Amino acid sequence: MERQKRVLAVHDISGVGRCSLTVALPIISAAGVECSVLPTAVLSTHTGGFTGYTCRDLTDDLLPMARHWSSLGERFDAIYMGYLGSFAQMDMMREVFSILAEKDTLIAVDPVMGDNGKLYAAFDMTFPPAMRELCTHADLIKPNMTEAALLLGEEYRPGPYTREYVEGLLTRLAKATATRQIVLTGVYFDDRELGAATLDAETGEIAYILGRNVPGLYHGTGDVFGSALVGAMVRGLPLSEAVRAAVDFTVAAICTTAKAGTDIRYGVNFEANLPVYMRALGIL
Repeated sequence: MERQKRVLAVHDISGVGRCSLTVALPIISAAGVECSVLPTAVLSTHTGGFTGYTCRDLTDDLLPMARHWSSLGERFDAIYMGYLGSFAQMDMMREVFSILAEKDTLIAVDPVMGDNGKLYAAFDMTFPPAMRELCTHADLIKPNMTEAALLLGEEYRPGPYTREYVEGLLTRLAKATATRQIVLTGVYFDDRELGAATLDAETGEIAYILGRNVPGLYHGTGDVFGSALVGAMVRGLPLSEAVRAAVDFTVAAICTTAKAGTDIRYGVNFEANLPVYMRALGIL
């Protein structure tokens, strides 16, 4: 029997509000992949729309945990890094990659910094260049349109976009980060469809994977998409097929949530749509 694949997810965890680890754990597990976790912080709720939340920073625990796993000879097929709250955590990730990633380990970095043209309030403009350097250690990066501009030190441009602009961004990101695979999210050319553009820097192949554009802001969808993408890639799907599975799954979760009229602070109902994802991976 084939060895079960294993992903290490490096994210914060919010007790209420589906995002980060409460999304990564079930989705990657649904892919038939073991999901180990390196939690960067524990929050009572996520920070989008909730007030008065508690947060316990786990920076001091990150390297001791990683070094313990290294001493045990633990092996991971992928390391999936999400939100980092400080420069200290960013520095630590370099050691985490160094001691836990083997030659064939996929290092996937979601350079979480901003959205809708704005850098998140927790950061200043010294953060994006540091994140760009961290991305040079990755095999795959998944910025949104805002984060792509921040990584490049360029002014954000709102959509709808042109293929020329999107492909220029992808090419410049590949040059700036030396990353093998790039998945650029938040790409759209009209109001009907929204999705991602991909670049395989080794072959130069660019692909567009779009789905239905559901109006509104839904928290946690980037984590839903990213977790589904990593799970699919570790299962062995090619980049464009993995992105298609992640796009379709994310859109289905948004549609279910919109139809139910659920309070968007609680994230999207991905749970009801896990069969959609599993069928795309050939599990069901």
